[in-house]
Amino acid sequence: MRIIVSNRSGIPIYEQIKEQVKEAIFAGELQEDDMLPSIRQLARDLKISVITTTRAYSDLEQEGFIANVQGKGCFVLPRNTELARENSMHKMEDSLSVAIAVAKAENITKDEVIERLHLLWEVDNE
Repeated sequence: MRIIVSNRSGIPIYEQIKEQVKEAIFAGELQEDDMLPSIRQLARDLKISVITTTRAYSDLEQEGFIANVQGKGCFVLPRNTELARENSMHKMEDSLSVAIAVAKAENITKDEVIERLHLLWEVDNE
């Protein structure tokens, strides 16, 4: 797993780390029981504060993605299928929001959007 952070993104670094770890879990890049880099090692690798990596790992633990085993490190927990579905729904909603904004800006009707959605759905099922 490779984590890339940007000081210019406007998103807090701990949030960038957290989201990239979650994406790696959802994508199957990180599997159940995989060990994450230690908090100190990740901070050193990314050249950031230990407090920042601690915050990211703490949030991931609170959200049920990882477990911190005292003296052993942080490990990926079994994938929660409800959580994975919720993540997929969120991504879909974001994409649909963009499509709706484009449609409204171009005076495309709701019925036309729904018609296109049906067509695309059918093409992908062939």
